[in-house]
Amino acid sequence: MELRQLSYFVAVCEELSFSRAASRCFISQSAISHQIARLERDLGAQLFERTTRAVVPTEATLRLLPLAKQMLSLESAIRAAVRTTGPRIRLAANMSFAAPSLSAIATARAAHPDAEIEYVIKPFRQRITAVADGDCDLALIRGSVEQPGLAVEQLWVEDLVIAISSSHPLAERGAVTLAELSPYPLLLPPEQEQVLLHTLIRSAFADLPTGPTFGPPIPPDHTATMELLNRPESWTILYEGPTKGLLTLDLTDHRLRIPVSAVLREDARENPIVKTLLDALHHD
Repeated sequence: MELRQLSYFVAVCEELSFSRAASRCFISQSAISHQIARLERDLGAQLFERTTRAVVPTEATLRLLPLAKQMLSLESAIRAAVRTTGPRIRLAANMSFAAPSLSAIATARAAHPDAEIEYVIKPFRQRITAVADGDCDLALIRGSVEQPGLAVEQLWVEDLVIAISSSHPLAERGAVTLAELSPYPLLLPPEQEQVLLHTLIRSAFADLPTGPTFGPPIPPDHTATMELLNRPESWTILYEGPTKGLLTLDLTDHRLRIPVSAVLREDARENPIVKTLLDALHHD
């Protein structure tokens, strides 16, 4: 049994998906499946019931999970005990924030050369928990949260992108209205995974006579590009960034915008390294 196997095990438990756990751990799905199978052989117990649609923890998993987390926490404590004593800051985000985060970290390190600044990949809810528990000093999110002891500072606002395939019936149009998009299936991840996007869409369509026509949710192991190519009559909404393989449309009657914010403990505002990071992350 190896610590990395326990780390993969915890990721699968929290994501309930081998593909999402593999993405979170920056390894292939086959590699994480292989390591979990090795762990099961070493322990002599089945840890997950695998079906084509779900990953279900077994009773052995429920007993192992708290112990695995303790082991990984102890590993972090051991590393911290022998690490040099310079200040340490942990910034939690997801991969869509990598470019601005790494640029801000470079700026902060130049201003505070003795600081150690870590960029930690976590899902949305885990980012908030990590800040509240003190495991991370600040987190980047889209939208906002209200939680005692936490402060939210808006950094910038993103324009969302309407994306379609090149064979969509509206592909020749440079701009459309939401009413014109309404009859076509809208592909989004499940609402429990993208509450903010679903809320934004409901609000945008609220004053229209017809709402959006929702297509099937985008599976966690698929991309929006794949789904639009498979369903060329559909459309989706993307955050700012590359849309390789897709066409984008302008909305003539709405602007779909979403704030990007930093979440931090109220006492963290006084940390000079955190202040530098926030200043570097701010942009119009």
